[in-house]
Amino acid sequence: MTPIRLLLVDDDPLVRAGLSFMLGGADDIEIVGEAADGAEVPALAERTRPDVVLMDIRMPGVDGLTATEVLLAREDAPQVVVLTTFHADEQVLRALRAGAAGFLLKDTPPAEIVDAVRRVAAGDPVLSPAVTRQVMRQAAGSAGARRSRARERLAVLNDREREVAVAVGRGLANAEISAGLFMSVATVKAHVSRVLAKLDLGNRVQIALLVHDAGLLDESGADGPGGH
Repeated sequence: MTPIRLLLVDDDPLVRAGLSFMLGGADDIEIVGEAADGAEVPALAERTRPDVVLMDIRMPGVDGLTATEVLLAREDAPQVVVLTTFHADEQVLRALRAGAAGFLLKDTPPAEIVDAVRRVAAGDPVLSPAVTRQVMRQAAGSAGARRSRARERLAVLNDREREVAVAVGRGLANAEISAGLFMSVATVKAHVSRVLAKLDLGNRVQIALLVHDAGLLDESGADGPGGH
């Protein structure tokens, strides 16, 4: 099995050392580089070609948010997981909107950080339903114009794709969507792929944020999975 190529970005050498020790012990993870400042990230990523980047959100110089936006604008962008000491603050929310695959608190247990790297490398975001709800509450501030723009974008989806998008917005996994909407997991995955393509989004977190912006989660109680 080809190991997951991981880049660590944090301005605190002790945090980097701890992450390196913890993640370097996994047989299927290879740490290909470390950076202490977001300014180092583009060139280092170009040289090391990571699959996943663990990115500290707050750093002197170029912060993790800026570095995330630069990385994710690349055609061959790696998956980015934001590291933070705060639950769902505004900077984390901006990183998720930019396409980050999720976030981890710095006090997350070691085994969960290793698992999160594996999940993200496999294409699954690292946001539990509980954390998704936190992010949505944080996003709730500016309804009006954002809601109408989001609904306009979602208008390209057919009814089934819209149902799947709402289920993703509720933080449900593919198996749960499959059970709730009475379709196979393979069909759910196909619908999610079409939703991403139609909306020009990079991952499920961005679907969830767009569905939230459109106000569809408020309407999904009766017709979403679990509402039958």
